[in-house]
Amino acid sequence: MESGRPGLRRDHRVSAERRLRILLSARAAQQLRGPIAKLLDGRPHVLVEPGQPEGVDVAFVSRDVTGLSTKHELQPATRSFYDTLEQSGDLRWVHVHSAGADRPVYLRLRQRGVQVTTSSGTNAAVVAQTAVAAVLALGRRFPQLMRAQRERRWAPLIGSTLPRDIQGQHAVVVGWGPIGQEIGRLLLALGLRLTVVRHGATPAGAAIHTVPYQDLHQVLPTADWLLLACPLSEITRGLVDAGAIERLPAGAHLVNVARGEVVDEQALIAALQSGRLAGAFLDVFAHEPLPPESPLWSMDNVIATPHSAGFSDGNETRVARLFLDNLGRWLDGTPLVNVAGEASPAS
Repeated sequence: MESGRPGLRRDHRVSAERRLRILLSARAAQQLRGPIAKLLDGRPHVLVEPGQPEGVDVAFVSRDVTGLSTKHELQPATRSFYDTLEQSGDLRWVHVHSAGADRPVYLRLRQRGVQVTTSSGTNAAVVAQTAVAAVLALGRRFPQLMRAQRERRWAPLIGSTLPRDIQGQHAVVVGWGPIGQEIGRLLLALGLRLTVVRHGATPAGAAIHTVPYQDLHQVLPTADWLLLACPLSEITRGLVDAGAIERLPAGAHLVNVARGEVVDEQALIAALQSGRLAGAFLDVFAHEPLPPESPLWSMDNVIATPHSAGFSDGNETRVARLFLDNLGRWLDGTPLVNVAGEASPAS
């Protein structure tokens, strides 16, 4: 029977006469059952949970599916969800809660023709706030002050510990998607000078110095701050290599809210240990979870956080809203938002 939803096309990926199968976590199914039914407007459908024998057509990977798993180490519940994705031969589209889709499972799905969409933009403000908070914390010597607090030691920022004014310093922002743009806006509001590194040299804004990724090395010698907010791709993997780190001036800082694989982690550790780089804020790492033996855990000039820069209590609602919007587009046969692998002119 034809669905009552206006605009539903008979030539869509899944026949309107067949029951639509949507894979969700139990939590997401409970929260979205009503909105999905309203959107489908009478079309037969079933919400499938991981491990059920029925194949699926569409999947929503909500944050609770990932849980404590990382791209390198999977918890059993996450693996079960991923196995269901990969074993479903009818799967046509997956929406993920994250801003990136570089996990191996998504790459494999895309290789077999499954569309993968991301939630890019939903946590942009939160990630940007975290990155700029890192600039303020490192620039104002918070790690040093907090260490003195733990030691009950009165250690004012005077003499050799006197911090530089943040206003007027030069920040290089790598990546100009939603996160990079919000970081840039906040840094400009704080009075920093801005250089943007992106796919092309199209100016990121009026009077904003802009260069393509391949010219990154040219702008590093004057950078006080190198902030990474780019997606992981063949271009950005290893972009900040040992040579790039060597070109940063003594006393520079690095902030990484992108992906650990963008940076040569061993070269970064060496520069931090030697004191040539003043400090780093790292939310992402070459291997996650960060191994207990990593020196990054105990370095006085490093703030290390567990890939949490984008977490906030409002993000779940924004992601769900984007999934539902894309589901409506998918049903209508109109282009989806945030399709992985499609180049964004803004980045």
